[in-house]
Amino acid sequence: MAASYVALLALSVCLLLLLLVAWKHWRWGRAARHVIVVVLGDVGRSPRMQYHALSLAKSGFSVTLLGFCNSKPHDELLQSDRIQIVSLTDLQRLAVGPHILQYGVKVVFQAVHLLWKLMCTEPAAYIFLQNPPGLPAIAVCWFAGCLCGSKLVVDWHNYGYSIMGLVHGPSHPLVLLAKWYEKLCGRLSHLNLCVTNAMQDDLAENWGIKAVTVYDRPASFFKETPLDLQHQLFMKLSRTYPVFRARSESSDPGTERSAFTERDALSGAVTRLCGRPALLVSSTSWTEDEDFSILLVALEKFEQLIDSGESLPSLVCVITGKGPLKNYYSRLICQKRFQHIQVCTPWLEAEDYPLLLGSADLGVCLHRSSSGLDLPMKVVDMFGCCLPVCAVNFQCLHELVKHGENGLVFEGSEELAAQLQTLFSKFPDPAGKLHQFRESLRESEQLRWDESWERTVLPLISDT
Repeated sequence: MAASYVALLALSVCLLLLLLVAWKHWRWGRAARHVIVVVLGDVGRSPRMQYHALSLAKSGFSVTLLGFCNSKPHDELLQSDRIQIVSLTDLQRLAVGPHILQYGVKVVFQAVHLLWKLMCTEPAAYIFLQNPPGLPAIAVCWFAGCLCGSKLVVDWHNYGYSIMGLVHGPSHPLVLLAKWYEKLCGRLSHLNLCVTNAMQDDLAENWGIKAVTVYDRPASFFKETPLDLQHQLFMKLSRTYPVFRARSESSDPGTERSAFTERDALSGAVTRLCGRPALLVSSTSWTEDEDFSILLVALEKFEQLIDSGESLPSLVCVITGKGPLKNYYSRLICQKRFQHIQVCTPWLEAEDYPLLLGSADLGVCLHRSSSGLDLPMKVVDMFGCCLPVCAVNFQCLHELVKHGENGLVFEGSEELAAQLQTLFSKFPDPAGKLHQFRESLRESEQLRWDESWERTVLPLISDT
């Protein structure tokens, strides 16, 4: 109890000091052409907020991007002279004490630290905030905005309480507290953006929040990868990951060969190898809302089909990403005794990820929305690369994946295995279903992020 009083007193003193600093720092008013973008997470793994920052910069705003700098963002962001990245300190949970105390200390630290960083930043017309995580960021950003006249823009990617519910259960006191906080503080914003029409309806009906749907769209660098760049990528990755290395040596010692391509020594021309394996790609944050056992079981069934004499290619399955459950699934993968399938779980540089998607034959998405109201951005990126997708079904997936038109939707491992069999049955025959999906994506002329942002978001902030 005494420790709680001490912590409360310390917090009160810090807030008082910050208020004095705020009064001094903000008394000149807000800057009309400056925007603060806040991510209480890893900037490098927050592509939508990176895109917001880039779009704001292209529209003439100067941008300060606050977030954790654990992963390298896109080069375009780093090279922009209008964007300044300010690192937040990522406090790990204490190793001692009850979990509720550990969590409480982390939230208090984040609140004070974020408020201090906001006070020390150039005055802004808008504060763009990613939610989740919104605890304690929504309240802190609203408070900072009140001090300086900044307008708070909350970009709803999902509901934070629903993600917590995957770990603790929906009736846990922390989850209920987080839901109450999110619902209360979410109404404090001046402007709300969200990622689906389903979320827009839910925010209006159940939260009393009016939001504008801004669909995730692929950035311009998500596109099909030319064959020579595919070869360069495969050779680069082969130095670290054996699955990208050639299965056999060329008869010509000057020929450079990967598992999928080879470059002629004389002409320099790159061609795809005859009998190459199919490249299947998935990406993940390795969290509870993605069950990769579905994919592993489907791969086992696919291998059984090959063993039974089905005319199917061998597979290279690349699963990219970082996250808390990666070690758990890596152990499961190591226990498999695949003969015709190789699985690799790399973390790629930001510039290599679009190249890999643009080089792959099929994408698989296992994202199940914790709220049922958000859409997997990985599928958006895959579609930008004209990469056909098999995606696990959930409530609003139909807003993105049209079953039988731009991809396939499955419910479990049995259905996914059947879809893999169908799609790869004529691989790499251009008459196959896989090629048909790719052609459909090529013809769709998808809207890109920049154009979509200029149509939906820019008019909302153009009053500055």
